[in-house]
Amino acid sequence: MTPPVAGDLGLLAPVWAGTPVADRTDDRAVVQRLLDVEHAWLAVCVEVGLAPEAALEGLDQGAGVFAAESYDGPSLARRCPMGGNPLIPLLADLRQQLGDHPAASQVHAGATSQDVLDTALMLLAADVLDAALPELDAALAALVDLAERHRDTIAVARSLGQPSLPTTFGLRAAGWLAGLSAATDELARARAALPLQWGGAAGTRANLVTRLASAGLTVTADEGTALLAGRLALRDVPPWHTDRQVVLRLATAVAGVLAALGTIAADVVTASRPEIGELREPAAPGRGGSSAMPHKRNPVLSVLLRSAALQAPGLLATVALAAGSAVDERPDGAWHAEWSTVRDLLRLLGGAAPKAAELLGGLEVDPAALRANLDRALPDLLSEKRAALPPGQRDQPDALGAPEDYLGQAHELTDRILREHRARAAERPARPAPDRRQHP
Repeated sequence: MTPPVAGDLGLLAPVWAGTPVADRTDDRAVVQRLLDVEHAWLAVCVEVGLAPEAALEGLDQGAGVFAAESYDGPSLARRCPMGGNPLIPLLADLRQQLGDHPAASQVHAGATSQDVLDTALMLLAADVLDAALPELDAALAALVDLAERHRDTIAVARSLGQPSLPTTFGLRAAGWLAGLSAATDELARARAALPLQWGGAAGTRANLVTRLASAGLTVTADEGTALLAGRLALRDVPPWHTDRQVVLRLATAVAGVLAALGTIAADVVTASRPEIGELREPAAPGRGGSSAMPHKRNPVLSVLLRSAALQAPGLLATVALAAGSAVDERPDGAWHAEWSTVRDLLRLLGGAAPKAAELLGGLEVDPAALRANLDRALPDLLSEKRAALPPGQRDQPDALGAPEDYLGQAHELTDRILREHRARAAERPARPAPDRRQHP
């Protein structure tokens, strides 16, 4: 029997629908990350002596009451507005499921909703970025190959949509490489900077300090939160309840990658028009078809990358506005505005990165079409060169020469961009191969 359509499957979001990021960012994943944070904190409390060892007995991370599958998602969603965040109803259900287990009185002790939710979103971001970065590495490798293979492939440079000068396709690909390489480095830095959030009710950790002192423990609050950060593989930093630069940096890095991909996609869409015919997207069964025009081979990968790039600035603006509106010790609405916005950005990134790798890895370049378009633009394509000649030479036969003679530093600039990219790449830590699983 065919299962009913239910939940957010991405039917109106083809950038990320059907990709692994759908699983990594759905509501089940959010609940799981909230539970992971609560379990990690409970484990730290047991480790330092704030909670008895019995509080962890029979309770494993991601299993039993600490598994998202143990909770009724629609019920959590219906009750979420009552407290303004999803952790409040989830905690109520968690404690109910724990019953008389010793953990029931220990879970969440000394924490606040913002601690757990902010930290869970950092874990969610880590999941997405860890999957996206290898895909972007693959896209960068494909761009290196394009720039090298087409270093000498002559092409028409276009400015404001019109033919301007001779160039090489290798330099165009190198320009794509420069933008995406820099943006990917920023994203990697944002990933490395993802922090723990743990400040208690008002960012002072007063409850934790009091509990540690009352228990006669010598461990400090800083040491306890450092243990938590270590368990979650996040940076240990002071509380940032109203310092939202962490979130803004993440969103900016994501939007930067999507912008770089959008530039590439826009060029591919233009160059793949039949009347230009310089580029073609890689073919795949069932992709690029039209519901009404069977002859069409639509550049759907590029279209979806452009879609992601066009959506990102509005989402980034929301994050920036929220960061500038964070007040007192807990933002009243600005914090709440971040949640779905950041998730939308992460989904766009998670869907766009593998599409970029596929597009660039299989992009078909037609040197003959590049040359034909260049020849059609002559001699106007050399009008700048003509204007630079002394007046007495401008009208001499063969004064303009061949377009290959007016490439300036196209080759040198291509080589320089490649060298600089390789130097940066050599300093990057090794990343795993891309995950090419399809969302079921």
